[in-house]
Amino acid sequence: MVNSNADALGIIFPNSYDDLVPELVTERLMASIPFAGRYRMIDFILSSMVNSGIDNVSVIVRQNYHSLMDHLGSGREWDLTRKNGGLNIVPPFAEKNVKIYNGRVEALASVLSFLQNQKEKYVVMSDANIAVNFDFAAFLNTHIESGADVTVAYTEEELPESALLAETDNKGLYYTLDLEKNRVNNIKINSRSSGIQNFSMNIYAIERALLIDQIRQASVRGYVFYERDILSPHLVTLNVQGYKYEGYTARISDMHSYFEENMKMLDDANVDALFANPIYTKIRDDNPTRYIPGSRVKNIMAADGCVIEGEVENSILFRGVKVGKGAKVKNCVLMQDTVVEAGADIEYVISDKNVVISEGKELKGTDTFQIFVEKRKRV
Repeated sequence: MVNSNADALGIIFPNSYDDLVPELVTERLMASIPFAGRYRMIDFILSSMVNSGIDNVSVIVRQNYHSLMDHLGSGREWDLTRKNGGLNIVPPFAEKNVKIYNGRVEALASVLSFLQNQKEKYVVMSDANIAVNFDFAAFLNTHIESGADVTVAYTEEELPESALLAETDNKGLYYTLDLEKNRVNNIKINSRSSGIQNFSMNIYAIERALLIDQIRQASVRGYVFYERDILSPHLVTLNVQGYKYEGYTARISDMHSYFEENMKMLDDANVDALFANPIYTKIRDDNPTRYIPGSRVKNIMAADGCVIEGEVENSILFRGVKVGKGAKVKNCVLMQDTVVEAGADIEYVISDKNVVISEGKELKGTDTFQIFVEKRKRV
């Protein structure tokens, strides 16, 4: 891990975009959705902050946060178990002013006294719906050198189909940027434009004093969303700079994108890009995956603790998955401790944790519509 400390406080909003994947967040939040065999979505942003020297990170949760708290624990795996700074998880009602929030303004308003008591000069903020190996140190240095009031990271990509088809509401707001040179002169909310867009990653850098002033003023006016209510109306007076990110990103925008982004991990080039710097996660002491004589595998990612007796092809197996003798698994994402019993035949299936596919059962989706089996169900 990086030893030199950055003069920045990290803030993560783990519930952002929960509504995009309702099937996966009945008992968890976006940040704790399993990804790439053994990780959770928050691991990527949190590890990126730690790798960049940010050792004071607050996670402001809204609901369904018990799985996240269990996963993060004291922050030991990220070297964030500290007397000063370290990992700070802020659940609703932890203090009388911390409530269930709707947008980033309300979330930050609930921890305003905490922000005022910190020593760091800068704040970096991020959601947790993107798996990315992000260099926050370079991002922060660019922000400082440019003299910007606010810097926002973006990627150049087409908007996902799920965003274009989604109904406009306040639960899944996304933002695209119009730039003149590097300065943001327009923020579009839920744009329906086709072609390559400057798609905001919702990652921001700002001076802590300015952020406190913005939130204080916005809170008394009843504002909710940082981008819509603070940045967008004040782009003439605020110097908001864009920061183009060109590295690998896996953005979760619906169940299909969740499946597709996981399946991309079967390409070594994508794995190398996403894990260019270490990504830390909760340790589960388990045995290496066992391939029983007679089993057949082709193009899979299998985490530790798996036992494979049947055939597995083009699939992501999380920790502790068991595939019985004669079972066939193809084009599937099977989460932790899923059991596929002997003789079962499944294809294009996403299983949540502790699912059992019964002996001899056949379960097949398609490449455009995957079958989802919810947590602890037996099929």
